[in-house]
Amino acid sequence: MIKQSNPTPSVRVERSRETGARRVSTTLDTNGGLECAGVVLKARLADVTASLKPGEVTAICGPNGAGKSSLLAVLAGLLASDSGAVSLDGQPLNQLPAPKRAQAIGFLPQSAEVAWDISVETLAALGRLPWRTSAAEDAAAVQGALAALQLESLRDRPVSQLSGGERARALLARVLAGEPRWLLADEPLANLDLAHQLALLARLRELARRRGLGVVLVLHDLAQAMNHADRVLVLDLGAVVADGPPEMVLTADLISVVWGVPARWLGEPGARALLPG
Repeated sequence: MIKQSNPTPSVRVERSRETGARRVSTTLDTNGGLECAGVVLKARLADVTASLKPGEVTAICGPNGAGKSSLLAVLAGLLASDSGAVSLDGQPLNQLPAPKRAQAIGFLPQSAEVAWDISVETLAALGRLPWRTSAAEDAAAVQGALAALQLESLRDRPVSQLSGGERARALLARVLAGEPRWLLADEPLANLDLAHQLALLARLRELARRRGLGVVLVLHDLAQAMNHADRVLVLDLGAVVADGPPEMVLTADLISVVWGVPARWLGEPGARALLPG
């Protein structure tokens, strides 16, 4: 995959009429992006517009019920909006053949069921189904995914014998084995211990930098979003109230308004901690 450079965003700050919070938006070159425009989903999303770029890690944050999972599913083409449009590389997503869409976008839901008690390696190999490549290419992709998530020693273990964190990594390995251009994951850190959270975030940043992978993560941990995302999209009541670099978006003022919690940041860039206000 050709590495794509990240453009420098221009930043605009506005006042949101709905929440009173600052709205930070970025203007980016949209070539090669995953975009949604005016997306409305009854009782869940309200006129959401965003242009996501390959080579970036974007965190979608917001309180419970803000519409984060719904937006991710719409971006993946798994949930049809009532109005608005989603496009990939300038083409309407709903007009792409299902195999092409599956090759381009890897999706990891918040909770995923495994119907059969298969091995970790076999589970990861399911990510190759959208492709018609050689056995050698498939094996190399699976091996790369297992290595990226530190699962080589568990490759022969049945899924039923995995811990919650191991199972979460195995499910993500299935997505990575598909070598998508976009990885959309709903709360991928939820079942991981701190060491594996940090390892996963570092690996995703590396894939974004080196391979131009577009990474979009729903995150509840605002400190992880602050320290590891290139960009943060904040939703509140189904609407985008902030969009931009994390240090400009996740301010104490905005956290107080959107989450209703007084808070303050401590530490240096890349290692910040969020404390009660």
